[in-house]
Order: sequence, then C-alpha cells, then structure tokens
Amino acid sequence: MDEISRLFGTMERVRSDSLSSDATQYTGSKLVLRHRLNQLMTCVDDLGPKNELHEDMVKTLDKAFLLCCKRANKPKKDSFRLHMVTWNVATADPPDDMTLLLHLNSPKSPDLYVIGLQEVYSGPLRFVSDTIFDDSWSHLLMATLAPRKYVKVSSIRMQGLLLLFFSKLEHVPFIRDIQATYTRTGIFGYWGNKGGVSVRLSFYGHMLCFLNCHLAAHMKYATERVDEFEYIMDTQTFDCIKASRIVDHRLVFWFGDLNFRIQDHGMHFVRSCINNQTYNLLWSKDQLTMMKKNEQMLQEFEEGPLDFQPTYKFDLNSDTYDSRLYRTWFGFKHATAYDGGCWQTTATVCGKKRKPAWTDRILWRLRPKAPPSDEQDENRVGPDAKKVGHVEEDEEYPLKIRQDLYTSNMEYSISDHKPVISVFTLELRKMYETPLVRLQAEGDWSADIDAMVLYSPLQPFPSSTWDWIGLYKVGFTSVSDYITYTWVKDDEVAFNEEVIQVYVSKEEIPVRGAECVLCYYSSTLQCIIGISEAFKVHESKVASEEGLMSEKINGLDKTIASENFLN
Repeated sequence: MDEISRLFGTMERVRSDSLSSDATQYTGSKLVLRHRLNQLMTCVDDLGPKNELHEDMVKTLDKAFLLCCKRANKPKKDSFRLHMVTWNVATADPPDDMTLLLHLNSPKSPDLYVIGLQEVYSGPLRFVSDTIFDDSWSHLLMATLAPRKYVKVSSIRMQGLLLLFFSKLEHVPFIRDIQATYTRTGIFGYWGNKGGVSVRLSFYGHMLCFLNCHLAAHMKYATERVDEFEYIMDTQTFDCIKASRIVDHRLVFWFGDLNFRIQDHGMHFVRSCINNQTYNLLWSKDQLTMMKKNEQMLQEFEEGPLDFQPTYKFDLNSDTYDSRLYRTWFGFKHATAYDGGCWQTTATVCGKKRKPAWTDRILWRLRPKAPPSDEQDENRVGPDAKKVGHVEEDEEYPLKIRQDLYTSNMEYSISDHKPVISVFTLELRKMYETPLVRLQAEGDWSADIDAMVLYSPLQPFPSSTWDWIGLYKVGFTSVSDYITYTWVKDDEVAFNEEVIQVYVSKEEIPVRGAECVLCYYSSTLQCIIGISEAFKVHESKVASEEGLMSEKINGLDKTIASENFLN
C-alpha cells in the first residue's frame, strides 16, 4: 500500500500541474476523485502484469470497488407508522367519538391501524345479526376512517373477540397473503369467550402477524394464562410455505386483555404507587414480567415500560377504581376506591375488591436472527432451509421497529377497562414497489354509455376466471363496499400482450355520478392487487333530463338517497 501511495504521489508531481492549490483543499470532492481516476488509468497502462505492484494494485482496487458498491447500493428504507389499540369493551356499545382513541387530530397520520377488542357484545340475537351485517364497533370504525382514505383490509371475530386491520389506500395493493384464524380456549377449548384471533399478511413482502388474545381471568391463574398463550402459538397455522406458524413471521404483535395481575403487593401499596405515579415500584410484581423470567417464548417478546395507570378495574362511567360492594360471610369490611386523584374509604358490607392491574397489554416479537451457517448446502429442506432463507432475508431486506408511544386513555369510561394505545414506526426495505396490475378507466364514464376498463399485468400472478374488477366510490370502507363489479375473464373484449380491455355495462354505472376508483381483486390471492387513480363518473344527462326517475336510480344512488334521508 505504501509503495502504491508513493507511486501515485510521484505521478501526481510529474503529470499533474493542473490541479490548483484551492482544489487540493477539497480532497473529497468529485473533481479530485475524477482526477485520481485519470491518474489511475495512466498508471494501469504503464503497469505490466509482471510488475511486483500489479497484485497489490488489483487487491486495493477490489477493496475500493466493494466499498463503493456497498455505499452506492445501500438499500433504501421506508418508514411506516402503525397505530394499535387494545380494549376490553365489557359488552358496551361504541362511544360516539373515536377521535382520542385513534389520534385523529395528530399531525402524523398512521399508515396502518390495528384494533383488537375483547368482550364485544355477543348475545344470541346480536351475534346472529353481526354475522350478516357489520357489528356496531366495526361499522363505526369504518365510518370514521373511510373518509380519511383508510380501508378495512381484514377482520376476524370469535364471539366477543374482534380484530380489525385498516390500511391507507395507497398501501392496499402491496398487502398480500392475507389470512385470519382463531383458537378457542374457554371451557375446555370448546367455548370462544376466551382464546385468540389473528390476522397475518405480507406488507411489502414482510410477513407480519397480529394476535389478539383474551386469556383466563383471576389472580391465581397466571400459569394457565401462559399455557393458553403457548397453546395458541403452537396450534394456529396458515396456508403459507414462508410462514406457516406464528413464530415464522418476521414481526409478531401479541396484545389484548391478557389478564395478568399485580401479585403480592397489598391494596394499600398499589394504590399509593398509583397516587404517586411511581408505577415502576409495581413492575417487579407484575405477573407477566415475573413469568417472563422462566418462559422462553415470553422472553422473545418485548414491551415498552408500563408508565401509565393500570387499566383495570374501574367503575363504569368513571375514573374510580373498583368500589363495588360484595356481600361476604365475614360481615363488615371497608370499601376503598380511587376517585379523581385521591382514595376514598367507606364502611360497607363488602368483600375483597379487585386490585388495579395492567391486564391490557401490547407486546411485539421481531424474529430472532438465525446464526449464519458454515455449511453451503443448497439442497437443504424443511426447517433448516427455512432458517437459511431467514438469514438471507434479514440481510437483504432489513426490518426495524421502534415504539413511539405506549399509554392508556383515561377519557373513555364505558367499560371497566381503559383502552391501551401504542404507536410504532416500522423501518423496512420494500421487497417490491410495483403493484401486480395497473388499471385505469378509459374515456369519460357515465350511465349514458357503456364503459371500458384498461388493465395491464405488471408482474406474473396466478390469474383466475373468478378475478373481478370493482368500481368503488372514493372513501370506500372495505373490499366488499363496491358499487358494482365485472368479471375479468367474462367481460374481456380485446387484449394484447400488454393491455387488456374489460367491458362495463352502463346499467351498472351510478346515475348521479361520483368520484370513483377501480380495484382489481385476485380470487387466488384473496386481495386487491391494483388500484386506479381516482376519476369522475359524470351524472347521467339522460336521467337528468327525465327528472332522475326513481326506477333509474341504481345501487349507489339508493345508498346516497338513504343517507340523505337519515341525515
């Protein structure tokens, strides 16, 4: 290296008088770099293969080349904001205003919303109606988020457990491999009042899984709660080679009413810590924290500091911790309640009340990095092959997570639990940035003339005769909230290798017009794989001239008419 440096120094003195003294002060500039490269080319021309410096020169250039490549090809990373909520709603109907729960006034809008609810009312009549129509919680959340261009991508319900996943419209074509499942753990595993529901998906190629649980209640069942969690983790499987089990996913979120309590500490000490906001004095006796010391699976999950009031158990419609009266066999005792910053004690006929506890939690697990293998066997199969794939994926497509907020929301009092909110930033390198299909509306659209859709497959995908293209009003709530749809294969009118035309009957186009988008739905992939730019569907001139007769109003117009009537 020293000889090479001296060689360059000699050549610089001999061959380069043009480099000014001012330029030499900026040795990192592009001008100097180009000058050095010109010198290098001259040196290479003069350096024969038998020269003793030849091998050293090659090695040095190789190192420089690799360094430049690493810097030039440094993968671009994108950041995404994830807003998560868990709330045991205790069979209550949703509040009128979701602004505080969803942070709708925040200057930074999330890319994704994930809401996990427990104890959604599931009485026989309500549950039957909810299987046909959206439940009241889903309906309100969709109505709140849809005007802000969020779409419900997936949801699953098991009795009182409900999990909803919302995404900004721009990300929807890049959310694939969507599957949802559930596991019952209540009453010997046959009843769904306890258990877990999950949604898993691929987000720009990264496998994510969201698991919403409601585990066994009461102080003495901490071990049973861990057993239920591990049973759910072991038994839930997905039809996906890349991530067939929850632990195979790149990132897992575990949240819900996990029902872990504060052990050993008496009521007086617990209430004193809450009153003084010295929550850290309670952490060591939190059952989940304690169980983590001995359970390998729990140790793989991370959680932010519990630096907020315990979220259970409150009197309804108040910020007062449990002050219910319980008649006991032992006569008179004292009822103590936390009310607006101080504790009130009254003589009552009562028993032991529930100690406040952090029952409602949000944790996450980033898949542990597999150690690189010394063997270079490309013919591996089974778990070993999967681990090798994980190592390669971790290196080429890094994924990082940062928790920006972890807190409870004390403003809502319809339940004996307070909701818990966490905001995360996901930093990742996208595995793909192009949708599978590009589509657009051809020409002007109105109910006066048949219309055409143009679409182009941008990447290979498993097309099917059951694929369809839906017409949606801007601000639609979910994939099923279409105005109309057309079967791709049945209504193809012309195609070549690059662009395919699909026919849409004028009878299916809204008479009153609207701002709309087109979405291509893949039946095989079970998701939207392409979305058009928004376009205007014009009001029908014919219908307008005829007075917009009621029999000409189609599905969308009936919906609008109904909304106007209700308002």
